Amino acid sequence: MTEHFVDVQNLSLKFQQKAVLRDLNWTINPGENWVLGGISGSGKTSLAKIIAGLQSAPGDVKIYFDRESLLPAETLFVESWYQFKNLEGVANFYYQQRYTSQQAKETLTVHAELVGYGKEKGLHFDQVEPILEALAFATFASSQLIELSSGEHKKLQLVKALWLKPQLLIIDQPYTGLDSASRKNLNILLDQVAEEGTQLILICNDIELPTCITSFAEIRDGQLVKVDALESSATEIHLREIPDFLKESPVYSSEDIVKMVNVNISYGEKQVLKNINWEVKAGEKWLLQGHNGSGKSTLLSLVNGDHPQSYANELYLFGNRRGSGESIWDIKQHIGLISPEFHWYFDPTATVWQSIASGFYDTVGLFQQLPYTKSIQVDELVEYFGLTENKNELLTALPLGKQRLVLLARTIIKNPELLILDEPCQGLDQQQTKHFNQLVDELCSNGMTLIYVGHFESQLPTCIEKRILLEKGEVKVVESLNTEILS
Repeated sequence: MTEHFVDVQNLSLKFQQKAVLRDLNWTINPGENWVLGGISGSGKTSLAKIIAGLQSAPGDVKIYFDRESLLPAETLFVESWYQFKNLEGVANFYYQQRYTSQQAKETLTVHAELVGYGKEKGLHFDQVEPILEALAFATFASSQLIELSSGEHKKLQLVKALWLKPQLLIIDQPYTGLDSASRKNLNILLDQVAEEGTQLILICNDIELPTCITSFAEIRDGQLVKVDALESSATEIHLREIPDFLKESPVYSSEDIVKMVNVNISYGEKQVLKNINWEVKAGEKWLLQGHNGSGKSTLLSLVNGDHPQSYANELYLFGNRRGSGESIWDIKQHIGLISPEFHWYFDPTATVWQSIASGFYDTVGLFQQLPYTKSIQVDELVEYFGLTENKNELLTALPLGKQRLVLLARTIIKNPELLILDEPCQGLDQQQTKHFNQLVDELCSNGMTLIYVGHFESQLPTCIEKRILLEKGEVKVVESLNTEILS
């Protein structure tokens, strides 16, 4: 057996005439498990795809699989997002489809997806059951793929990867969307497959890692640099001055932003939300939390007007009962929204500038000419977020972290009464996360209402003052920051 497992030599990559990787070299020895960290856009995902054979670039990549190992002699790359198709093999879904397709059976169920994967790879189904239990995913067997949240999609990706146990497993953002318990259990599972011979490359900037990790590296100026540990990149940030139009307090149409009275949501015999009572007043800053599958996404879909069952419940938005004559677009005029699912389904043909501008009209792309005053506001946000050199590029051509910044800018372009930020910092590096949360703090100091979803306690705005915790579709806790029970 050779002394190296992976040997990368003189790898170079340009993107739009800009050098991303410059004669990069990387040697991975047998038994080593790496974490590849560093700033967003440095080339981590591209490097991983090249090693996995999913992207070509000048240079030389050799992987010396152990032919005597019982593990599959292959490299599996787990993308940061899960790509799936409907039963006809098409992937052109739209955002609200997740909440309107429960009866249509448009995609495979989780069980059917796993059965097909097991047959393709020659795997025994009894071997996947402990993984499903460990990641609290066994109860999703009958769920359609389109019904899953971002965290649940990540779990499905991880289940398949841990079931296969290839000799080289590369996971891009392994903890994205996972709750605390799932992150801990994932690390245990990663340690187990590493013990059985799978070698890992994890692309992330997370601190809580499997104990099997032996080595750390970052990409700096196109070169791979080995480091003793991932260093925090969240240095002191000096924010540009916030644009004047965002310094003004939102004009509230009602003191009552959200009011839910005994709200219930069911799909057949499956009850997703049970007797939810919740009030959000103008100017309040809420943290919404709960394990994966607890009902957070469904709750937010009621608030932003996307869920069709909102009409069958006693739900008030911005002072009006849902179903009293207002359209979904009337509701969205009050709201700035970002979520992983919204990002998935955003218009792939929109430029950075168009994507931000579309926030004025709550569309997933810009389909009309902007008045001059609104164009100026877009330009101001482009500059504020440091996106000037990217403004005419396609959104999808940017690194994931910058894509998320663009959509974050889109959420605030109209200075909305309510910001709904559903895991807004997925894909951002530590510096970008700190930057955005500081912006949220500044915006909310002017009276904006906030509902923020986040699993990582260390990655939250400081302005948050209240928390609602869901558990299995029910309100478990409502509390203030000092944990004084409010209801």
